[in-house]
Amino acid sequence: MSPTFLYTIEVILNGLMAGVMYSLVALGFVLIFKASGIFNYAQGVMALFAALTLVGLQNGQVPFAHLINAVFGTDVHYFGWNVPTVAAILLTLLIMVAFAWAVEALILKHLVNQEPIILFMATIGLAYFMEGFGDLMWGSDIKKLDVGLPSGGSFWLEDLTAGWAAEGAEYYGMYIDLLDVWATMIAVTLVIALMLFSQYTKTGRALRAVADDHQAALSVGISLRTIWVIVWSIAGFVALVAGIMWGAKLGVQFSLSLIALKALPVLMLGGFTSIPGAIVGGLIIGVGEKLFEFSIGPLIGGATENWFAYVLALLFLVFRPQGLFGEKIIERV
Repeated sequence: MSPTFLYTIEVILNGLMAGVMYSLVALGFVLIFKASGIFNYAQGVMALFAALTLVGLQNGQVPFAHLINAVFGTDVHYFGWNVPTVAAILLTLLIMVAFAWAVEALILKHLVNQEPIILFMATIGLAYFMEGFGDLMWGSDIKKLDVGLPSGGSFWLEDLTAGWAAEGAEYYGMYIDLLDVWATMIAVTLVIALMLFSQYTKTGRALRAVADDHQAALSVGISLRTIWVIVWSIAGFVALVAGIMWGAKLGVQFSLSLIALKALPVLMLGGFTSIPGAIVGGLIIGVGEKLFEFSIGPLIGGATENWFAYVLALLFLVFRPQGLFGEKIIERV
């Protein structure tokens, strides 16, 4: 096989893995939008806050240390112990559930039956609040997140694929990051679990009923407030997993919240109300941007991954605004 063909296969594989990660972030948007009709602008910041909390708990960091030291003149930053990774993840999950309850009790409860733009603006305010609160609570320095997942290239795969090239060709094997492989497997498992939960559990059916018609769901005894707490808790769990994966890959820094922006084209392609759409849209974006950068990028100066997804999403908005799997909205006048 020619080195160009093998490089193309490597690009596609890396694109598929990146696409699964994009889908994971997009799922948080889809879940909340389906259950409450809210486009949650704060989803990316939720991933950042979850990652910050996890690192802080793992390292035994004192919350609000900078504020405490400024007020009391102390110099305390750490408790002096480390929390095991599994325990830290469980504690972070409990914090995200508590956050979901607080959002419902303090924000959503008071905005029932408001216009969608009001709810959207509320999530923008929530995003900026969480970003500032996370900074105040854990500090703004870049943190390393280590949950025990392997990273770096696979020498076994490189040695195996190096022999696939034609004899005499300068090809040294495929480079696939092990962290990306593990992240993909975890993300795929989570996506399948969410799909099974949505289709085959009583709570999942209640979530879909609320998504179809709030008033009809209320008439059969489904509590909107309970459903909202559940769906924001699930979105918090998705944000935690996304924060772990992206934080382990890029480091826990405040630019991590910008991963939500890459999920927007995924939603535009797949549709805001479809879990399968989020998956397919993520795969299309992931593979598309990698292949475009590989084949066209060198001809136009590179850096096409920064804008390719948004151009593709713009084309979908023009020709199919509801996305591949979204429901077509027909308003009768």
